Amino acid sequence: MQIAVLLYDRFTTLDAVGPYELLSRLPGAETVFVAKEAGQVRGDQGSLALVADKSLADVPAPDILLIPGGPGSREAMLDPEILAWVRTADATSTWTTSVCTGSLILAGAGLLAGRRATAHWLALDELKPFGAEPTGERVVFDGKYVTAAGVSSGIDMALHLLGRIAGDEVAQTVQLLTEYDPQPPYEAGSPEKAPAAIVARWRGQAETVLAQED
Repeated sequence: MQIAVLLYDRFTTLDAVGPYELLSRLPGAETVFVAKEAGQVRGDQGSLALVADKSLADVPAPDILLIPGGPGSREAMLDPEILAWVRTADATSTWTTSVCTGSLILAGAGLLAGRRATAHWLALDELKPFGAEPTGERVVFDGKYVTAAGVSSGIDMALHLLGRIAGDEVAQTVQLLTEYDPQPPYEAGSPEKAPAAIVARWRGQAETVLAQED
């Protein structure tokens, strides 16, 4: 089983590394990081880079396609080379997945029309013009398409996939060995739980950014 993780300029590192840490433990799995060209690709903070050992052309038919989100997703979702590769990889994949705004890239490739999908809560409405049905759920399965909400939810998605692919015991073992037992100090991890003033502030900033892009 080959798992391909797409990298592009200004991706969010945890979107890629979180699911990688879990999915790479699938028995017999090979995980490869891919980009338009092999080499270093910097994340959205600029201080951390991951290495793509393969170019897109080197990995035409992965079994699992994983697309992280990040500020650079808006450029990636318009990149003809990336979109062509996503469509090609999806044609034979067993699972096509995304984290955060990675679902915008799937949508830009025309793969989410008529499907339920999720994204970061600030980007959910951006799915609508592509015919997707946005939902605020943390992990959404629609056929072979699996989308996860913001950043940390990619870990939950990976556990769901581990269970479906290798069974509950394997998924539970990986969860135990990675000691994934979230106990956050604040109940502020979703717009429904966070203080209203913080949510409003970030909604306002997102609307300003989108207006500038238009």
